[in-house]
Amino acid sequence: MKNLLTAATLALTTLAGGAALAEDYPERPVMMMVSYGAGGATDFQARIVTMTAGNEDALGMPVAIINKPGAGGRVGWNWFATQADADGYTLAAYNVPHFIAQSIKGGVEYSTDSFEPIANWGADPAVFVVAADSPMNSMDDLVTFAKDNPGKLTFSGAGLFVGHHIAALQLEKAAGVKMAYIPTKGGGAAAMKAVIAGDVMGGVNNLSDAFRAQEAGNVKILGVFDLERNDFLPDVPTLKEQGYDIDNASVNFRGIMVPKGTPPEVIETLAATVPEMFNNDRVAKKMAAGGSPMHIMDREEVQAMWAAREETLKALLAGL
Repeated sequence: MKNLLTAATLALTTLAGGAALAEDYPERPVMMMVSYGAGGATDFQARIVTMTAGNEDALGMPVAIINKPGAGGRVGWNWFATQADADGYTLAAYNVPHFIAQSIKGGVEYSTDSFEPIANWGADPAVFVVAADSPMNSMDDLVTFAKDNPGKLTFSGAGLFVGHHIAALQLEKAAGVKMAYIPTKGGGAAAMKAVIAGDVMGGVNNLSDAFRAQEAGNVKILGVFDLERNDFLPDVPTLKEQGYDIDNASVNFRGIMVPKGTPPEVIETLAATVPEMFNNDRVAKKMAAGGSPMHIMDREEVQAMWAAREETLKALLAGL
């Protein structure tokens, strides 16, 4: 009987502690890790979608962005999966298909089982860009050059087995060409700089980065790797419209996650709060001004998206 009473007391104490944790959380500022460098699309958007975190109708505490770039996101996500505290005070931005494709190909210490999704803020299609003074004005121009010069068309992207690389693999297969994909060390921002500087002949990049670069007069956007045209680029056709059988597998979903093992009460608090934080009018206006498409999903919707993307990517990457 004494043992039963002790067990019951411990259970009630644990439940009470969990309720208190959920009620008090967060009690101090929160850190959010971004696996890419400052200035790229993920960093740019992460700072916007968390800018109202300190409001009373949001988390009530600010969110500080910490950048851990390298190896197409692997450096940051390896750290997050193996070293980050699972206490709700260390969040991370996720990029899908990036971390899922990387875990399928191996050589990393994470998988979808390493993290708990909280909410999704955006869906950023890949686009193909060339410098503003490039003689290429369509995907047909680019593919014709690639066919006439196998392996000599150089183009940049943010890393291996990120959305940019997935789009590149799809393009090579659909067009029947071989090109030279060059992953950069500094993420999307560095990949875009390589195009503008003329270090490469073109690049696959995020629509949001490309939109700002095109507005500045630095690049031309030749095509969108998605199923439909994007509202930010209504005059730019999709790859499918231009005759290439390419779907939306490379679209970059971005959101917030926590490490596996984070207390359920904290996950519930974040899952209830973060989507509303993303819905803030100020956030929407700043995202729109930066050419950053929003696509808000709650925790359950993200869980379903992760599972669906994993199956798609396993089929796409089989044999590579």
